[in-house]
Amino acid sequence: MSFLFVALGGALGAVARYAISLIPIKSEFPILTFITNIIGAVLIGFIVGIASDRESISSNTILFWKTGVCGGFTTFSTFSLEAFSLFENKQYSTGGIYVVFSCACCILGILCGKKLASFIKL
Repeated sequence: MSFLFVALGGALGAVARYAISLIPIKSEFPILTFITNIIGAVLIGFIVGIASDRESISSNTILFWKTGVCGGFTTFSTFSLEAFSLFENKQYSTGGIYVVFSCACCILGILCGKKLASFIKL
């Protein structure tokens, strides 16, 4: 049964990621992947924060959101390919900024998500 929750969440996350990719923004900097990963980091931080303080949330609900939705939504493989392509095309500054900002902002996003979760009373 847990596989079904992960699969459904993954489908929802993948559709949301695809929807964001359709936003018509043209930039040398891979902004849509960057934004998607930050949103995913805030969301997973929020889920972990909610789940750690409340025993009333089922493990299947956590699997749906954390493994399914966040796993289908965030784009680490796309991030890695874009970073590699920037470096391969000798865009070292843009590639470096992308890697450093992505990591830093996503870690900060998890912190923000966990803080948001601490304000929610279930």
